[in-house]
Amino acid sequence: MSYNVRFWDIRERPDRRKPFMVRWTVEGREKSESFITSGLADSRRSKLMTAARDGEAFDVHTGLPTSELRAIKQRTTWYDLAHEYLDQRWDRTPGNTRRTLADAFATITPALVHPGASYPEPRVLRRSLYSWSFNKNAWAQEPTDEWRQALDWIKRNSLSVGALAEADVLRRALDALCRKLDGKAAAAKTARRKRAAFNQVLNTAVEKGYFAENPLNGLRWNAPAVSEEVDPAAVPNPAQVARLLAAVAQLRGRGPHLEALFGCMYYAAMRPAEVIRLDQCHLPKTGWGMLNLSGGVVIAGKEWTDDGAVHEVHSLKRRAATATRPVPIPPQFVCILRAHIERFGVAPDGRLFRNQAGNYVDAAAYGTTWARARKCVLTRTELASGLAKRPYDLRHAGISFWLYSGVDPAECARRAGQSIEVLFRHYAKFLDGVREQANRLIEQSMKEWDRVSQGGVPAG
Repeated sequence: MSYNVRFWDIRERPDRRKPFMVRWTVEGREKSESFITSGLADSRRSKLMTAARDGEAFDVHTGLPTSELRAIKQRTTWYDLAHEYLDQRWDRTPGNTRRTLADAFATITPALVHPGASYPEPRVLRRSLYSWSFNKNAWAQEPTDEWRQALDWIKRNSLSVGALAEADVLRRALDALCRKLDGKAAAAKTARRKRAAFNQVLNTAVEKGYFAENPLNGLRWNAPAVSEEVDPAAVPNPAQVARLLAAVAQLRGRGPHLEALFGCMYYAAMRPAEVIRLDQCHLPKTGWGMLNLSGGVVIAGKEWTDDGAVHEVHSLKRRAATATRPVPIPPQFVCILRAHIERFGVAPDGRLFRNQAGNYVDAAAYGTTWARARKCVLTRTELASGLAKRPYDLRHAGISFWLYSGVDPAECARRAGQSIEVLFRHYAKFLDGVREQANRLIEQSMKEWDRVSQGGVPAG
């Protein structure tokens, strides 16, 4: 807020639909509003000047006096704010993120209502918010009568934006993020993801001048603890990986086709979404090969994409749209990929992996195959421990094996397509062995130089 406000003369622009422009500055930032008649423009200018003479502070972002901002806060509800935020972000947001935002807002919104208000059918309310209010693709059609009734209720009962400055109100919303509709605890990662969406909307509210700072800043609230470290008990060693891949190859149906798909997750530490899109390979008859990764394919759902497609092609995670990531692969995996291409060929667009209809391989389908392979070759103890429970654990196995082999962590991070900070955070338990190996090498070098300093000859 600022008291440094200056007003300019009304500017007339005859070629505009609203030719009369009221202009003023707040802390040097120019603001303007246009009107159809000079009388309306003069009235607006007089109102702003009166607010300034009465000692009101003006908001630097919106250019409005305190009294007007206060009125807007009381008029604008949380529902309005979230709806507007999603509308503004929609066109530049991937389908998967759209769905994530809708899920977060559909969870938060029923909690941000007037005290004592409670909709009698919470599942209907949640579904109407998720599938219509916060899904811009659905706005072209009218909601069902059941949904319309729920949405009319939330519009009447949604708290004003100004109420979000109260700590108890914010805690109520954050607590809602930690529960599923049945009252059970939500996964910690899910709660954290939804809190991030809530925080984004509140940051936008700051930009609009509703708050001087994000009301979540400084709020005392204990978020569910999220363990980012990979559990070594879930990560298979090279011998166990070999057993699992061999079992996949022996399974009837899609097994032989999926052996190489799972191999990509291990030998190249690829994310499943990256494997599904893989099409650029250098596979020599001898020696190391190279996979050039350019992005991934995720299931967004046809309700959330612009073209109604179930899948959505993305660039590499947190990389520019044209970025690529070359990943060397060892000779033994080169042989597996060459055999795969010789036996199954490639899709018309060059993809190595496809379903029977030629489309993208579905995660549920390869997940079923993986579960069958685990039951075939893992012991009861291994199954009970959760060893290689998900195909994604193969990526963890690949990265941890690189670290164990003494590969520079920076190169491990580059090949895996993540920052070295993330690598250290996720694979801290595996880095213990790397440190021990590094210590042995340093100690060996120190002993060697001690011997040289005493008149000996360096080894080798």
